[in-house]
Order: sequence, then C-alpha cells, then structure tokens
Amino acid sequence: MNEDKFSAKGSLYSASRPNYPDGLFEYLTERGILTPQSTAADIGSGTGIFSIQLAQTVKTVFAVEPNDSMRRAAKRDCEAFGGRIISVQASAEHTGLQDGSVDCVTAAQAFHWFDRQAFRAECRRILKPSGWVVLVWNDRDEASEIIRRSGEINAQFCHGYRGYSNGMDFSDPQQFADFFKGDFEVRQFENVLSYDRETFLGRSLSSSYAPRPGDENYHGYVQALTRLFEEFGGGTVAYPYVTRCYLGRV
Repeated sequence: MNEDKFSAKGSLYSASRPNYPDGLFEYLTERGILTPQSTAADIGSGTGIFSIQLAQTVKTVFAVEPNDSMRRAAKRDCEAFGGRIISVQASAEHTGLQDGSVDCVTAAQAFHWFDRQAFRAECRRILKPSGWVVLVWNDRDEASEIIRRSGEINAQFCHGYRGYSNGMDFSDPQQFADFFKGDFEVRQFENVLSYDRETFLGRSLSSSYAPRPGDENYHGYVQALTRLFEEFGGGTVAYPYVTRCYLGRV
C-alpha cells in the first residue's frame, strides 16, 4: 500500500472529499451485505468518510489506515461514534485483524493503491465464511467540462499525474475479474455535489499527485484552478461524480 501518498493532507481530505450516496448504502442493506449486526473492516479508511457512513448501518467498523495524518483527522471526525469505529494502524495487506473476524471488507477510494493479490489474500484471512468484499469509488464524471478542464490543469502542473485515481478505468468491470472469485456485481449511483471555491480547490489539492505548499508548481496550480472556478460562475459549481461499486466474494 502506498501509505505516504497522502502525508500532511489529512485535513484537506477530510474537508473536501465527497461523501457517498445514500442509495449505495440502501442497496447494500437491501442485499443483506450490511446489517445492524455486521462487523466491517474499512481498509484504507483515510479520514473516515466512508467509515462514518458505514457506522450508521453496521455494529462495528475497523477503520484500517497506515497514514498518521489521515488517522489524526479521522480521530476527530469519528469521535462521536465512540467505540463503534475502531482505528487500526495497519496496511491493506497486513491489517492485524483476527482470522475470520469480519462480515464485510470495504475499500472506498483506496483499492487502486493496494497490492491487489496480497490484499485479496488478507481479505480471505479476515473474512467470515461467505463474507463480502465491496470496492467503491467516487469517480469524477469526465463528461463534465469543469472536470475535464481540471484534468488538463493537473496534467500541466502535477508531476506523476496519470489520470484521476492513478489512471484506473473504473467503468470497465474486467479490471476486477482477477480479484473476485467467480461472478461479481457492478452497481453505479449518481452523486452530484456543489462546491464553493474553497472546497473546489481543496478537492484538487487533496489528491496524491497535487503539489504541496512550497513546491515549485503550487501557486501556479492554485491560480489556474481559481481561474477555472471563476470561469464557471464563481459562488458554487456543480461537481458530478459517478459512484461505482463492485461487490463479490474472494
């Protein structure tokens, strides 16, 4: 797992990353994958955005995250849930959780950073028999002009930028055929957010590839994004995502 990619970005991530649509959790509940008795392991939990939503549906969430900056932000944001969200300092490939201890493994906006086969083996170890793995992304809708133009700015100013979410194509189910055992399900949900300027900038700056304050391209990057935001009217802008969910057994 690339655990240093988001060092010092915990506060930005917490403030500007999107939540996940209610329809996703309603679907997982209707399918019986999430229940009030479930124990879930949220792997690569970051600042706890997905963990917090999970905790409103299941009994216990193990929030597994190796990055100190992200866990500090999560501790603040998850405090209201007390012992229902348990922070675990560990990687996706070596969670430290007990064998057969969880009903469901989730990875939201994180799977593309994992060692895929090592994570698969770890899922098999910690899941109860017939447990589920749920992989989720808020995937920017690149049919949107503001998102397409943001990508052009990223390509200009961000070293190592290979496309959103490390260049992974979440719309192609075959990307996951070597991870799941047999058939797996694919679902998607509309998730359109409204961003003010601060959140719009924060969303881009929270990305792993974005320059940090003091980096050579930082000011140019912020200025280019600010001009783009103002070009689209200022105030607030629509920022559309497609939330994609892949679920199955491993």
